[in-house]
Amino acid sequence: MQPFSSRPAGTVAQLGEIALIAAIRRWLGRAAPPSPAGMGDDCAVLRPFRGRPLVTVDPVIYGEHFDDGNTPREAGTKLFRRNLSDIAAMGGQPVAAVVSIACDPSLRIAWLEAFYRALAAESRRHGVPVVGGDLARLRGGLAATLTLIGRCGGRRAVTREGARRGDWIYVTGEIGGSREGRHCRFAPRLREGEWLAGQRAVRAMLDVSDGLAKDLRALQPRDARPLLDERALPVSPAARRAARRSGQPVVQHVLTDGEDYELVFAVARSADLQSFETRWRRAFPRVRLTRIGHFAAPDAAVPAGHLTLADYRGFEHLRSDSANRA
Repeated sequence: MQPFSSRPAGTVAQLGEIALIAAIRRWLGRAAPPSPAGMGDDCAVLRPFRGRPLVTVDPVIYGEHFDDGNTPREAGTKLFRRNLSDIAAMGGQPVAAVVSIACDPSLRIAWLEAFYRALAAESRRHGVPVVGGDLARLRGGLAATLTLIGRCGGRRAVTREGARRGDWIYVTGEIGGSREGRHCRFAPRLREGEWLAGQRAVRAMLDVSDGLAKDLRALQPRDARPLLDERALPVSPAARRAARRSGQPVVQHVLTDGEDYELVFAVARSADLQSFETRWRRAFPRVRLTRIGHFAAPDAAVPAGHLTLADYRGFEHLRSDSANRA
C-alpha cells in the first residue's frame, strides 16, 4: 500500500501534531497505559522489575524494510517482532516499548492508523505496553523506530560470545527466502530463547537477521570457523521458490537472504545431544530444531557435503547493494 497521498485531505498534515497524538492514543487503546506509566509525560515511569535490564532498538524504513507491496499492518507487525526477536536472542522477556515516527506530512492517516493498530495487537499479544514515543517531520520519507526494554528471564543473558572450538551449531525453524514475504511474517522465538538460556550447554546465541553466513561469524571463536553440513540445512519452501526465480543455488538463499529471525546458537561439544534434542521436542513439538554443523579448526579438512562460509556473505549495512549481492 502506498503510504503517501498527493492530496492534503486524509493526510497527517490535515491533523497536525496535537490531533495526531490524540489519534494515536485511540489507535493504541489499552496497549498504551495513561501517564505517568505511559504516554503523556516527558518520560514514562516504569515499575521496578526483577532481573537485569535489556534494551534494544530497531527501525523499519520505507524502501528498505518494507515497500508498497506490504500492508501497513505488516510493517507495524514487523517493527514490533524484530525487536522482540532481539530480546529472544538474549533469552530475555520483553517489558515495555517506545515508538517514534518520522514521516512526510503527506503520509495517509489511514496508513498510519493501520500501522499503529498492528502495534497495539502485538502489544496485547505479548503483554508489552507501548509507554511513549515521538513524532517528527521527515521530508519525502517514512521511518518508524521501536525501542524495547526487557529483562533477563533467568540467571543469565546469553550473548554472542562464549562458543568454543568443537561446539555444535544449531538453528531453530527454517531458513532462507525472506524476500518472498517471510520478513514480515515470522514468529519471534521468545519462549524458545528463554528456554535455551536456561540450558547450561548453550554457550552463545543470536537471531538470524543479516543472513546465516554473516551472523554465524559473530558467534565463531577466534581459533575456529563454522563447518556446515549442507544436507542438514533447514531449507524453507520460500528459499526453494527464490532459488527457482533467481537461478541461484538454494544454499545461496539459505545463507545470505537474512531476515529469518530464527535463533542460531552454539552447544557445548561435551553436551549430551540426544538428551538436549529430546527435551527440546518435548518443550516445543511444533518448532523445528536442526544441528547444522560445528566450529572446526581453521585448517580442518572440509568433508564431502560440507561447506565453509568463505564464499558467502550476508547483508552488511551501509555497504553498496552490488557488494551485498556479490
